[in-house]
Amino acid sequence: MQLFYNPDISESTTQFTFSKEESKHIVKVLRKNVGDTLHITNGKGFLFTAKITIPNINKCIATIVTKAKQTKRNYNLHLAVAPTKMNDRYEWFLEKATEIGIDSITPIICDHSERKVIKAERYEKILQSAMKQSLSSHLPKLNEAMSFKIFIKQDFIGDLFIAHCEETDRKSLKQELNPNQNVTILIGPEGDFSVKEIEMALSNNFIPVTLGETRLRTETAAVVACHSVAFINE
Repeated sequence: MQLFYNPDISESTTQFTFSKEESKHIVKVLRKNVGDTLHITNGKGFLFTAKITIPNINKCIATIVTKAKQTKRNYNLHLAVAPTKMNDRYEWFLEKATEIGIDSITPIICDHSERKVIKAERYEKILQSAMKQSLSSHLPKLNEAMSFKIFIKQDFIGDLFIAHCEETDRKSLKQELNPNQNVTILIGPEGDFSVKEIEMALSNNFIPVTLGETRLRTETAAVVACHSVAFINE
């Protein structure tokens, strides 16, 4: 099954017109014709089944025949991850986290961050592509990049963790996670969180954790954390 994405389709939609780019892909590449079935999601949990009525290369039109609401996970995962120096590594994290299962992502700018500007539009496209590839109907929310100091002052719900490499008292994330709980996890930049940032997190009720015995890259740590939460909720 190939999944298409459009945020504007809703429960009340009866007929849908694909963009010129998607129309060309459907008719020229996939060679779809009248009566063929297509699947569309709005990224908000709904999966729509549609039948092609007009297979026009510039304006493919389909009629919605069924709709279904995909069951949402019984937990909400929010990862706040510092942008990596090499942008493609962060993009890899976005793709894999979406495939595994994540609800929201916040790029956080830290004291040791080498990259302080993100490509939000490109990141959104990667999230959409990964959602379609994994046949999910829930698109993760990409929040605006913000400084660690601003992020940490928000009101959080659920379990709070900060993964860092300082040789201090840290707990194992996999032992601290609880199923069916909302989770927020902080992952720092290549140079790790500063001591001041760690202290700020602890004073805001974040639990210091380790993700294993080896030192992980930022993007690897984020994926490991994401999978740990998914695993505990299986």
